Parts: sequence; C-alpha cells; structure tokens
Amino acid sequence: MGRILKWLIYLAVLGFVALVAYAYVGPFLGADFSAEKREIRVPLSLAVD
Repeated sequence: MGRILKWLIYLAVLGFVALVAYAYVGPFLGADFSAEKREIRVPLSLAVD
C-alpha cells in the first residue's frame, strides 16, 4: 500500500511540474491562454422606493 501511495505522490508532483512548464512554454508552441476581449453593456436601473 505504501508503494502505491508513494508512486501516486510522485505522479502528482510530476503532473504539477508538467502543467507549470506547459503554462510557460505553451505560448511558444501556439497555445493562446488570453481571455476573450469584448465589451459588455448591461442597462442598470437605479430606482429608489
């Protein structure tokens, strides 16, 4: 049981390192992580009762 837990921890750490590396290297590989830019207008009524 201890071996399985140890390997799961190793895989989790390796996955985290791979995700961080992809976040830094991704834009050079063509991945675009920027949010969509658009203006949103919503009418607002300030009624006082």
